[in-house]
Amino acid sequence: MHQHHEEEHLKSSAFITDIVIGMADGLTVPFALAAGLSGAVQSNTIVITAGVAEIVAGSIAMGLGGYLAGRTEVEHYQSELKREYDEVEHLPEKEKAEVREVFANYGLSEQSQNIIADELAKDKDHWVNFMMKFELGLEEPHPNRARNSAATIGTSYIIGGLIPLTAYFFTPTPNEGLVVSAILTTLCLFIFGYFKSKVTGQPPIQGAIKVTLIGLAAAAAAFFVAKIFAGMF
Repeated sequence: MHQHHEEEHLKSSAFITDIVIGMADGLTVPFALAAGLSGAVQSNTIVITAGVAEIVAGSIAMGLGGYLAGRTEVEHYQSELKREYDEVEHLPEKEKAEVREVFANYGLSEQSQNIIADELAKDKDHWVNFMMKFELGLEEPHPNRARNSAATIGTSYIIGGLIPLTAYFFTPTPNEGLVVSAILTTLCLFIFGYFKSKVTGQPPIQGAIKVTLIGLAAAAAAFFVAKIFAGMF
């Protein structure tokens, strides 16, 4: 009796990466800012105002960074694609030799290498696509990669940033807000770290603890630095 085997592989890795980038910074940076302000001011309004301003600026900056990275990826791929078409057109024997080299590394015989190289050379598009993937290690990016990346990172940053800031809307003082914010953020950091590690194939608990400790360390540093400077002036 044959058992049905389904291979599980991570799909939409670029989308997941963008969520991780946006959410990780969104949870840690506004939390650290709010914690720092909680050690220096006496009004939740100031913390909320500064926090919202930081989330807006941070989401725009992060989204723009994602857009520029996505555009660079697309432009790099198109540039290399044009180069490969030119080489296939003007240096076919050199490109065939590179195809043979790829399969030589897989242990195929010289005869098999020649057959595959000759067959690939019959279709220029397939030939170029093969060279892009196996010689250069490049996958064609989605045409909307830059836009999607910007939107995903920016939105994730906003969602992540609002979590620690929410506590200050429902508490009377920054110190009380900080306590509630720390509890909420610690829980969210742990959950986020757990699922991030799970989808990327890492040990979930270990990953959750690592992400949580990094976020809390950043907030603690900001809090104590603000306390020190507040006492100096």
